[in-house]
Amino acid sequence: MSKKAFDKIAAGLTEALEIARGNSKPTKLYVPAEINVRGIRKKLGLSQDDFAQEFGFTINQIRDWEQGRSRPLDGLRAYLMIIERNPQAVLTLLRDGAKSAKGARKSRKAAA
Repeated sequence: MSKKAFDKIAAGLTEALEIARGNSKPTKLYVPAEINVRGIRKKLGLSQDDFAQEFGFTINQIRDWEQGRSRPLDGLRAYLMIIERNPQAVLTLLRDGAKSAKGARKSRKAAA
């Protein structure tokens, strides 16, 4: 067993003990082990290239996930769930963030 796997198991056991003792409440976050990336992408009517570009993935990630060579891990699965539920909100946040970053760069250049 790798150290990383052991550490995750140990953390889970520690959390379980704290919950059992009443010192902590269980988290209610559910992120499924598998995400249907192709289904999400097709529901949005996007090509692999467009989906990757719109949401900040690489085309290789999308291809690998859809062809079963790898799967999205941890926070990426949660991000894909959000995209599936409310893609427009994600796009709005990403675009607003890009505009804010662009404006900040212009301000720094002007001040220099």
